[in-house]
Amino acid sequence: MRDLVRKVEETTPAGRDRSVDALRALAIGGVVLGHWLVSALVVESGSVRVASPLRDMPYLAPVSWILQTMALFFLVGGQMTARSHASARARGVGYGRWLRVRAARLLRPVAAVAVVWSVVALVMLASGADFKSVQALAKLVWSPLWFLLVYAGLTALTPLVARLHPAWPLAVVALVDLVRFGWGGPEWVGWVNLAAGWLVPYCLGAAWARDRLNERTTGWALLAGGAAVAAVLIVFAGYPASMVGVPGAPISNQSPPTLAAVAFGLAQCGAALLLRVPLRRMLARPTLWAFVALANLSAMTIFLWHQTAMIAVTTLGLLAGRPLLGLHTVPGEPSWLLARLAWLPAFALALCVCWGAFHAYERARPAEPRIRAEEAQARS
Repeated sequence: MRDLVRKVEETTPAGRDRSVDALRALAIGGVVLGHWLVSALVVESGSVRVASPLRDMPYLAPVSWILQTMALFFLVGGQMTARSHASARARGVGYGRWLRVRAARLLRPVAAVAVVWSVVALVMLASGADFKSVQALAKLVWSPLWFLLVYAGLTALTPLVARLHPAWPLAVVALVDLVRFGWGGPEWVGWVNLAAGWLVPYCLGAAWARDRLNERTTGWALLAGGAAVAAVLIVFAGYPASMVGVPGAPISNQSPPTLAAVAFGLAQCGAALLLRVPLRRMLARPTLWAFVALANLSAMTIFLWHQTAMIAVTTLGLLAGRPLLGLHTVPGEPSWLLARLAWLPAFALALCVCWGAFHAYERARPAEPRIRAEEAQARS
């Protein structure tokens, strides 16, 4: 362990801003932990369905305020991608080559998930598994991947959106919600916010990359203003308190993103900017930095396989011959939440197994290391 910590410390550029890596790790960690806590696989009469504790225990909504960290991911993604593109241009690397390298980092790990789960679904159906159960499991794995499509699209558009002020997509989000909820417009209009909503923190990250933000002033303004707007919308405008979707709820703050979700995301972005100084101090410790650095190197693998890890543990739990609390039962009581917390180490262990099997798909190909090294030097 000491050798690994020393190796990570020695290979880290002296001027690297470690707080950016920490924020990315926090974003991925929040998504994983959030899914493990709010996605329950209920086994009833030989079939499986997905349920959420937020439906029967709405007082848990504040948990989603901490664990819904997608805005943080797009903030850091915008910052890193804008810097990467600027660095590529400065070195004379063309847009096509730069985009191919960025896209490959997303597509290779996704291809592995697609192949494995296609085989798993076919085997389950061929063995007589209930179609709705297979559909529920596949949806649980694939539904979180929506963000990759959005992120890939924003990455491709970086040369166009990198200098776009975040106020413009924010205005689009507000207008779409006005059409949907104020003027009784069609529901499909809301899907415009799938791009516009996440473009807000992405553009904010791009502005950060250009050193256009006074971190403390902007941080406090975003934290206070975003939290105030989100609170007003929840208390007085009927928006849901939960920042994640709740099965059966008439409105979801995430599918598609609403103005409340985007405002709350801006508050998170403000908090992230304010945390950078203390994060830098904390990550001066080699052991903690090694953990963050390794998590970032496997971020896509962790994200893509965390639901599979939960499904694997749930499936193995069926060998007990009876429904296990926190694993197969309806998430309707506080006892379920306590039991689910006790299952988290098992989920983490299963995720480690998935990491061992599939993290190689996240590694750079021989043609990529030089570009990645140059990008890392540009970020430091």
